[in-house]
Amino acid sequence: MQLPAIDPLLEQMVGATRAHLLEHGINDPRLVGIHSGGVWLAEHLRTALGLAEPIGTLDISFYRDDFTRVGMNPTVRPSRIPWDIEGRHLILVDDVLYTGRTIRAALNEIFDYGRPASVTLVVLVSRNGRELPIEAGAFGARLHLEPGQQIKLRGPAPLRLELIDRDGATP
Repeated sequence: MQLPAIDPLLEQMVGATRAHLLEHGINDPRLVGIHSGGVWLAEHLRTALGLAEPIGTLDISFYRDDFTRVGMNPTVRPSRIPWDIEGRHLILVDDVLYTGRTIRAALNEIFDYGRPASVTLVVLVSRNGRELPIEAGAFGARLHLEPGQQIKLRGPAPLRLELIDRDGATP
């Protein structure tokens, strides 16, 4: 499989996010990125959308329901939400939407901070393989990967997508 170039995906993600905000009448959203790729993308979105507020960051390691199967992330970073989320419209940003478990964990952590008015998921890539009923409100691309393939965002500069086979090799 040939992966799409990153710049058109970023443009599509920004355009789809703008359209979603306009359609829902959201004027002053707050961005929350999931470490690591989601943080890089949230910063990109903040700049592209001209938002002044700093982004929030989440490390959902302790909220995962599958850490006994996949292990703990060896680099746990603190989550940081620099503003009150109560009643705010949030844009939750991640790099790849796959099973939905990362997003479920992120939502659990967000609600520990308060009750937002809404949460919109924005991802660079939405791929097949969902285990939970979670969908992105905006995305850069929808890709179908074969069993055993994963897609990973590398960065932060330059950002690039990498396709990884089950054995860890890049095809």
